[in-house]
Amino acid sequence: MATFDRRAFLRTTGLAGLALGLAACGDNGTATSGSSSGGDGFGAVKLQLSWKKNVEFAGEYFADTNGYYKAAGFTQVELLSGGGSGTSVESGLATGRCWAGLSAPTITAPAILQGAPLKIVGATFQKNPFAVISLSKNPIKEAKDLAGKRIGVQDSNELVWNALLKANGLDDASVTRVPFQSDPSMLTSGQLDGYVGFVTSGPVNLRLQGHDPEYLLLADAGLPLVAETFTVTQETIDNERDKLKAFLTAEIKGWKDAVADPAKSAELAATVYGKDQNLDVKEQTEEAKMQNDLVVTPDAKKNGLFTMTPELIEENISSLAKAGLTIKAEQLFDLSILDEVYQADPSLKLS
Repeated sequence: MATFDRRAFLRTTGLAGLALGLAACGDNGTATSGSSSGGDGFGAVKLQLSWKKNVEFAGEYFADTNGYYKAAGFTQVELLSGGGSGTSVESGLATGRCWAGLSAPTITAPAILQGAPLKIVGATFQKNPFAVISLSKNPIKEAKDLAGKRIGVQDSNELVWNALLKANGLDDASVTRVPFQSDPSMLTSGQLDGYVGFVTSGPVNLRLQGHDPEYLLLADAGLPLVAETFTVTQETIDNERDKLKAFLTAEIKGWKDAVADPAKSAELAATVYGKDQNLDVKEQTEEAKMQNDLVVTPDAKKNGLFTMTPELIEENISSLAKAGLTIKAEQLFDLSILDEVYQADPSLKLS
């Protein structure tokens, strides 16, 4: 691996905007509630989220609200909001502005290839939420259905879009890519046949508007990638292993609660942690239900939340290669910490 040049890395982390968009994050400087006192051993840490505080981070809200961080030995776990114009988790880790972050392989891999000493130690979403969203009257159910269609793709999603085409042997000339700024009215008005967006929010919003949506998960269309990945420095793995295990234990407990109670997840997002985001509780509840399918797969139920099977790891490495990112599994992932967590307490697994 090349020697890590911190300044060069920070200059070039702008390429993260070409990735999945899950970790273009910033810090709004707002601390969480409910975890500012008590506990001992690990002090306070900062976790940088991959986006603004919505229901996507319900597990973190439960871990804070229900005292799991505190019980694990943290005086505070500050949740730093993400946002489109902020710095990435990867640069936040490089500068020390956060201790851990939620990101994505398509963003972390380029940073590692540039020399950043980072690792993914777990994946909240076993399936990436990106999907091609269409309407049932003109559905896109399989990748082959993309041919001849007009698809809205944001510039920030160019990397994953090109990888999807490559994974399915589609020439980019066979699909008309249309500039897109996340406005679903372009779909409902007939300007688009589909668009690339989050399965957790796009179909929900369309249903609430009275439409009948269809969607094709990219993870089911030859591009299996995880998301909301716990990313830390190699130094943390080497020198703060017990601290990291305690943190992941609290996270697992929080996400078990989130999975079990979508309504409460939405309430915490809309009225407490994301109260400045003008979130709708009903919409957030439906999004929480949708994301549960990405969090709880048969493998995650069997092996534990955040875990990745060797097969899933290799599928991610293969998907990254389709996106032009050649990296080895051992360079990107270290699931041994989670293995130790579950070995120490098998009761953390979903019942």
